[in-house]
Amino acid sequence: MALRILTGSPKSSAALKEALMAKGIEEDVAEDVIARYREVGLLDDAALAAAIARARHRDRARSKRAIGVELRRKGFGKDDVTAALGEISDEEELKTAREFAERRWEATRGMSDETRSRRVAGALGRRGYPPGMAIALVSDLKRADIWDNPQGEAARFEEE
Repeated sequence: MALRILTGSPKSSAALKEALMAKGIEEDVAEDVIARYREVGLLDDAALAAAIARARHRDRARSKRAIGVELRRKGFGKDDVTAALGEISDEEELKTAREFAERRWEATRGMSDETRSRRVAGALGRRGYPPGMAIALVSDLKRADIWDNPQGEAARFEEE
C-alpha cells in the first residue's frame, strides 16, 4: 500500500504517514513502515524538500518565503525546510525575481505605467516576494524604460 502511494508522486514522511492512516493503517505500523523506507532510501525528506524548493524557485519564480510555506504545509520538518531554502542564495532569489518582473513588464507593454507597475508588483507579491523588493524592481523597470525611451509616455501616445 505504501509503495502504491509513493508511486503516484514522491511524498514526505508526514504525507505518507497521513495517507497510510487515512487507509486505516495504525499509527505505529505506519511509523515502522516509514522508518524502514528511510533506512533503505525510499524516503528522503531532505532531498525531496531540496528538489521541490529548487523546482519551485526555478520553474515558478517562487520566493524562499512562499516555498517555505509550501514545504511546511506538505509536512516537511523545520530542519529539512531550512536546509532546502539554504540552497537558494539571496542573490539567486533577487535574480529570479528580476527576471520574472522583466517578463511581466514586457507582457504588459502598451498599458499605462501605473497599470504595469500594479500588475508586476502584484504578481511578485503573489509569489511571496516582499513589497519593498517588488517596488524596487518595478522602479528599476520604469527607469530602464525611460532610459531606453527618454521621451517616455508622451512619445508613445503621439505615435498612435
